[in-house]
Amino acid sequence: MADSDLSLGEFGFAGDDAVVPFAVEALDARGRAVQLGPMLDDILNRHDYPEPVARLLAEMVVMTVLLGTSLKFDGKFIAQTQTDGPVDLLVVDFTTPSSVRAYARFDEAKLAAAIEAGETSSEALLGVGVMALTVDQGAYMQRYQGIVELNGTTIEEVAEGYFRQSEQIPTAIKLAVARIARRGENGGFVESWRAGGLIAQFLPDSPDRMRMPDLPGGDAPEGVDDDEGEFEPDDAWLEVRALVDTIEASELADPEIGVERLLFRLFHERGVRVFPPHPVDDECSCSRERIKEVLSNFSATEITDSIEDGRIAVTCEFCGEAYEFDPEEFAAGAETTPGEDEPDKG
Repeated sequence: MADSDLSLGEFGFAGDDAVVPFAVEALDARGRAVQLGPMLDDILNRHDYPEPVARLLAEMVVMTVLLGTSLKFDGKFIAQTQTDGPVDLLVVDFTTPSSVRAYARFDEAKLAAAIEAGETSSEALLGVGVMALTVDQGAYMQRYQGIVELNGTTIEEVAEGYFRQSEQIPTAIKLAVARIARRGENGGFVESWRAGGLIAQFLPDSPDRMRMPDLPGGDAPEGVDDDEGEFEPDDAWLEVRALVDTIEASELADPEIGVERLLFRLFHERGVRVFPPHPVDDECSCSRERIKEVLSNFSATEITDSIEDGRIAVTCEFCGEAYEFDPEEFAAGAETTPGEDEPDKG
């Protein structure tokens, strides 16, 4: 479906690769929803990961896009896992206003064993470790980082736990990844990656209404005593949560449904408003100048160890772009950089 066809009367649809903010004011809920198509397909095809790894990274991309597009300033939102599972590292960067880059690291032997055993859920592939969610507001501002444990939990559950623990905001998140086949121009079928996601949050004007656990059995917000009488979830949030839980994975990623139709299906009885979409792009921030700056901080020994066939070659882990440098470009700087044979005077 072409972008020009994404309209219904005077109403325009966001289509793929655009985050749609929404509000259900009758329920004091706000959120964002997205369907990722060509942008995600480009990222995953570039790396050619095994399918279980690609699916896991796609979930991280959707989550990062949903959270990163909430930034109200120029900066970065970075999601990174470090675990002991077959997929021991996932990194997704969102740079305002719209740039996304991502990569995964995995142990081939462990992954093959997991696939053979049928243990390819996100919990099994990640294993035990942590997820770090970092907000970087630039060189002259303090970074903020939240750490969430990964211990047999899904990415959805980890993201919800982050908001419950760090932000004290009741939050529901749904993520879905699909690989679909469409008929190509030459009559055959072409496969492509798609994904979708939705985040809904309870944000009432009255802070007292947020004095509640957002999940059954959840902890009370910081500063609130569980013994202070009855401690029941707000009815409005229970309704939002129940509606979000009706979302099928196929709905989130289906290009024929789209974000706006899904939001209407969920909240039409209460009334839902959508706001102008935020496009997201497959765009890496690497450059020859940035990599040269990093290499310029290497010691003479490190520069020597980096030389192969008379050149220094660096490949970006995110986008795969290859850069080559002449070692002589760093000779002068390396001579004055503290190394193994020269004490650090700084």
